Amino acid sequence: MRRTVAEHQRAIAQLLRTQWAALPGSITASAQDGEGTMSLPLMAARDRVLAADLRAPLDLPPFANSQMDGYAIRVEPEQSEDVDFAQSTSYRVAATIPAGAVPEPLQPGSAAPIMTGAMLPSGANAVVPIEQAIPEHFAEVGEKVELPRTTAGTFVRERGSDVRRGELVIPAGTLLNAAHLGLAAALGLTEVSVRRKLQVLLLTTGDEVLSPGDPAAAAGLPEGMIFDANDSLLRASLEAAGAEVVASLVAKDDPQELLQFLDNFLGATEHPCDVIISVGGISAGAFEVVKQALTVAGEAAQMDFGHVAMQPGGPQAAGSYRGVPFLGFPGNPVSAFVSFEMFLRPALSELLGAPVRRHRVLATLEHAMSSPAGKLQIRRGSYSGPEFESAASVREVGGPQSHLLGALAQANALITVPAGVTELQVGAKVEVLLL
Repeated sequence: MRRTVAEHQRAIAQLLRTQWAALPGSITASAQDGEGTMSLPLMAARDRVLAADLRAPLDLPPFANSQMDGYAIRVEPEQSEDVDFAQSTSYRVAATIPAGAVPEPLQPGSAAPIMTGAMLPSGANAVVPIEQAIPEHFAEVGEKVELPRTTAGTFVRERGSDVRRGELVIPAGTLLNAAHLGLAAALGLTEVSVRRKLQVLLLTTGDEVLSPGDPAAAAGLPEGMIFDANDSLLRASLEAAGAEVVASLVAKDDPQELLQFLDNFLGATEHPCDVIISVGGISAGAFEVVKQALTVAGEAAQMDFGHVAMQPGGPQAAGSYRGVPFLGFPGNPVSAFVSFEMFLRPALSELLGAPVRRHRVLATLEHAMSSPAGKLQIRRGSYSGPEFESAASVREVGGPQSHLLGALAQANALITVPAGVTELQVGAKVEVLLL
């Protein structure tokens, strides 16, 4: 397998689409047959995907109400024609209408003091702001008030002017944000139906890798060993994208042991996970446990191993194991992170509607940069400026090496340098992926 970045992006999306269509209980199959959904309280549903169309059970606003603090009046149809706004009319002041009250009908020739959001009394069809009244304060019941002439509908929020009962307000597949949840609350809903999360088996590999907190490192990190950053890095990335890591393993460089774990895990339940992600063990070294294990697994493994014209993150693997999509990322932490951002995250956005796609913007490079030919370069960057304005600038953080996790922690963007570009000057425009 040798692919461009765009080719591999399409291949990953197609792999997931095809495998999920054939995999019983997969996340897309569950969404189609109504299984794999759950009702959640509104505050627990943020950043979840709506499972079914949401239609309004009532009108919004549910009644005609005032847009301003002022006086509710009646404007006859003939009075709305050729209005001379410089003229005024005298009204007798009726009872005040606070928000939450059900008012008495408005009598002819009367003006009722009304507060913002209060129900418009029957007989009224316009509101004059208090600032335009004479006197410029709310008068007592029975007193006179002078109000400028106006037209019917002025400063009135009509019933259903925002949302009509039965109207489709949030379609299925929408990634729910604060505005969606606020709308649901305004409609009187306490919970919504959402799809279950993408379920992931996460494998990190290597005899040299120890989990943080491993008893083997109780007296200090043994020589030749490293702590596993990839599990936390990928787990956090997956969870931020709306997925759930249902199981994980630091796999040693033993192919048979890895296959045994996979077989036990996949055979334990009817639908253990939607996708398997491995980190490390897929390149050309002598101890590439994922590649070695899946190569000898026979028909159970349908895998492609190879390279994508990208740096970091060139080595890639993609396919399936026992019908479950399997994605293999390289083992250096930055390479694994970039692989997730470039390949899996966009595929999830396309296929599942979540997470929200990363913003891609143009920014001015603060310094010169060189790049090897033939590969799309993904560099860590520090982005300065507003998201969508041309005044934004970016500078590289750290070098191009894929082990520089400290530099990744300082970055808020990824700088992309096209495969055919080898030199960039100060002031050059570069595409930036905002993290």
